[in-house]
Amino acid sequence: MKPRRRIVALGLLLLMLAAAGCASAKTDVQTEFDIRADNEYMQVAIDEALDGISRQHGGPFGCVIVKDGRIVGQGHNRVLKNNDPTCHGEVSAIRDAGQKLGTFDLSGCELYTTGEPCPMCLCACLWANIDRVYYGCTIEDNELIGFRDEDFDELFGGREAFSDYLVCIDREACLQLFDAYMHMDRTNY
Repeated sequence: MKPRRRIVALGLLLLMLAAAGCASAKTDVQTEFDIRADNEYMQVAIDEALDGISRQHGGPFGCVIVKDGRIVGQGHNRVLKNNDPTCHGEVSAIRDAGQKLGTFDLSGCELYTTGEPCPMCLCACLWANIDRVYYGCTIEDNELIGFRDEDFDELFGGREAFSDYLVCIDREACLQLFDAYMHMDRTNY
C-alpha cells in the first residue's frame, strides 16, 4: 500500500474509532446507572435526560412526544447549554415535534417527561394542544433536587384543575434518574 493511502486508511480508521467512542459515551452513561422504566416512552425520556445531564446541558428532564404510537419529538433540558431559562425538556420536545410534523397544533399527541412540568411547560403543553401528559417525578420531587417549581405553582393556584390531564407513571425509575443527577458534578440554577 502506498504511504498516502496508508495515511488515508489510518485516518478513516481513527475517525471510525472516534465515532464509535462518541456513540458509546451515551450508552456508557445509561449503562452506568441502568435505570429501567416500565413504559417504553418514559424509558426514551429517561435516556434523553441521561444524555443531557451527562453533557451538563441542564437538569434531569427528558421528554418525548408520541402520536399514533410513534415518537414525533424529543428533547432534554438545555437551560445551561443555551443560556436560556425557557429551554426546558418539554419546550425542546414541543419545538422538535412541531418542526417534524410541520404544524404548531399537536392535537392527538401525548407527552412523556421525567419530571412533572413546571407551570411554563404545562402552559406550553396546553397551547400545543397535547392530549395528555405523563410524568415521572412530582413537583415535590423536583424541589428535592433544587428546583423551585412548587413556588410558581402556588402563585397559579396549584394542580387540582389538571388531575385528568397530568398522569404520574414510572416515578421510581425517574427518582433513580434524579438520584444520579444529585451525585453528578453539576451547576445549580
